[in-house]
Amino acid sequence: MVREDLVAERTRAQNRLRWHLHELDPELVIPAGALDRYRILADLQERFTDAQGVVAEITVGLAGRCADLTRTINTLARQITRLVTPLAPHLLGLRGCGPLTAAKLLGETVDIRRFRNHGALAMFNGTAPVPVWSGNTTRHRLNRGGNRQVNAALHRILVTQIRNPGPARTYLQRRMANGNTKTEAIRALRRQLSDIVYQRLHEDSRAQHQPATGLRAAA
Repeated sequence: MVREDLVAERTRAQNRLRWHLHELDPELVIPAGALDRYRILADLQERFTDAQGVVAEITVGLAGRCADLTRTINTLARQITRLVTPLAPHLLGLRGCGPLTAAKLLGETVDIRRFRNHGALAMFNGTAPVPVWSGNTTRHRLNRGGNRQVNAALHRILVTQIRNPGPARTYLQRRMANGNTKTEAIRALRRQLSDIVYQRLHEDSRAQHQPATGLRAAA
């Protein structure tokens, strides 16, 4: 949570910085993602340090603040990586699941052994459709509940997988060829991914013989 709060704070600072940079120099173009880079921020501080006016002073201060936040965010990311690597080697072996995503899954599920089966985890993360009974007919509707942090982590993994050739993209294309919309196909794929994550978390839990704790606050 700490790192996420800092990322959100940095985003707000970057947005204000972009606005003031436009005030100072409307022709200045800052590429997307450039304000995460120390060198760009240092150049901006140097460029406007001697400029006159309150806007220039605010701009220099914001550039410094963005650099400080980025430094802290990167330090936390390295710490999280060191913590999660020995805890979740099987989970990290899943394509698209980096250390930060793995830490989020570990922190939010706390201990995978508390879920009696993969269906319980799917209900927890909102990937399992909710049954709706109408007379003698059972239908299913989209589950808009569940843990949205875990759901978002699954979606990040899925996005990476379908961008590249492999089973996920093949499955997506097959479902769409059979008449599913892309949204429907991704929903089905995310449900399958939940089962894979469940299995890998169990493999890591068995290897560690201890619950994965202490990551939620840092992530």
